[in-house]
Amino acid sequence: MNVEKPGDQYLNPYRESARQHGTGFSVTLWSNERSQRARFEVFTQMCFLPGKRILDAGCSRGDFARYLIERDIAFSKYVGVDALPEVIAHARSLTLANCEFHVGDFVSDPAVLSLGDPQVICISGALNTMTDEQVFATLESAWRATRQTLIFNFLSDRADRAAPPQSSPARRLETLRLLDWALGRTSSVRFRQDYFRGGHDATILMRKK
Repeated sequence: MNVEKPGDQYLNPYRESARQHGTGFSVTLWSNERSQRARFEVFTQMCFLPGKRILDAGCSRGDFARYLIERDIAFSKYVGVDALPEVIAHARSLTLANCEFHVGDFVSDPAVLSLGDPQVICISGALNTMTDEQVFATLESAWRATRQTLIFNFLSDRADRAAPPQSSPARRLETLRLLDWALGRTSSVRFRQDYFRGGHDATILMRKK
């Protein structure tokens, strides 16, 4: 059982979803599998993953690992980290090749971001329930931990009127502030906000020189 601790309220929406839905798809808080897989596809388009050691921060049920295997993207090693023991137990039950899954809260314990000595750290959806302070602290920790690349997505505050409305518990983040943060750490930055109607979601990739 995952018990709330001081300062980890960003996990409460996931805890509540796990209580209601168990380890079914709804525990991920994605609206549907199509939008989840669209975000995964953008990751694979922007970032070369074959042969890489990957750490998936906020891996939930291991859906990204399954997606990569289904797409025959032959990563060297995949490490999934999530704070909910229920979803990690589900991910482990899949017995996916070259994959391991760990219970860990990378916000309160950034050391877990170094598990497996990752060349690529991926964060998909996990930032959306955090405060700004937690978002930037998490990104700093992930940037330090990765050997080569950090790629993350978020709900963009620069979406236009055609974008679907965004409701709690997820929230839109300041896109230009995130880009400024990324460019302050490396000149090798890629940005996309073209894959959902109205710029609903954005992805930033950063490479170390």
